[in-house]
Amino acid sequence: MKSELFYKSPKTILNKGTGFLSGYTHSLNPYTGCSFGCSYCYVRRMPVSLFREGEWGNWVDVKNGAANLLKKELLRAKAKGKVTIFMSSSTDPYQPIEHKESVTRSLLEVMAEDPPDFLFVQTRSPLVSRDIDLLQHFKDKVRVSVTVETDREDIRKHFTPNAPPIPARLKTLQLLAEFGIPAQVAIAPVLPSSERFAEILRPLVNRVCIDDYFMGDGSGGKRTHKMGLHALYKNLEMEEWYHPSVYRMVYKRMRQYFPEDEIFISQKGFEP
Repeated sequence: MKSELFYKSPKTILNKGTGFLSGYTHSLNPYTGCSFGCSYCYVRRMPVSLFREGEWGNWVDVKNGAANLLKKELLRAKAKGKVTIFMSSSTDPYQPIEHKESVTRSLLEVMAEDPPDFLFVQTRSPLVSRDIDLLQHFKDKVRVSVTVETDREDIRKHFTPNAPPIPARLKTLQLLAEFGIPAQVAIAPVLPSSERFAEILRPLVNRVCIDDYFMGDGSGGKRTHKMGLHALYKNLEMEEWYHPSVYRMVYKRMRQYFPEDEIFISQKGFEP
């Protein structure tokens, strides 16, 4: 998807952690908007999207001067106490424009020099492996969470046609493991998958987070319902996968390969 780019100069870069991210002192978004434009993204129903011209996924704001802002704000935040950062809450920090703009990398460079107490990096993009050299500086103070909602490419193409292929994400997890970067798989949201899903993930990670629309969209599934997600499942004749109980089935499948203490449900899997 070709997104229209806008260059903005924000006054702040660190936001207070609230709601689903209340376990963090701050959230950090290198961009506003996301060109992956996933069909189920809860941000579609948030003010940042609702009050903006253009369909979610068709525009991206690049934050000019983000690194300099972060350097100042991080210093002030650390003077007040513990700092834990979730990057990112309403965009993918490694969406395609990051190849050119490197805003996320510039933020990592700032944090590598003056690390927060913990940094959580949430992405679905293999581009995160580019920054392994910086992520290594954080040692055990970082966790990279790679979204792998399903092991089926046909399902991925139906729900998120502009997102990176599943095999590329699995390869990224392998690279992170080889370089000793703490990582997890985020099955978020749960999409239809095969019975081999857990077996495929087992060699790559020792931590899995399972989340769905009903727990993870911040409204008990109401935001997702308004986006017409049910129709996508109906078209696939997989309506049974659109239900609050489905995550339990995926959990049981994961338990065949992962011990209980390596599987986390919804918010607990994203906490510091």
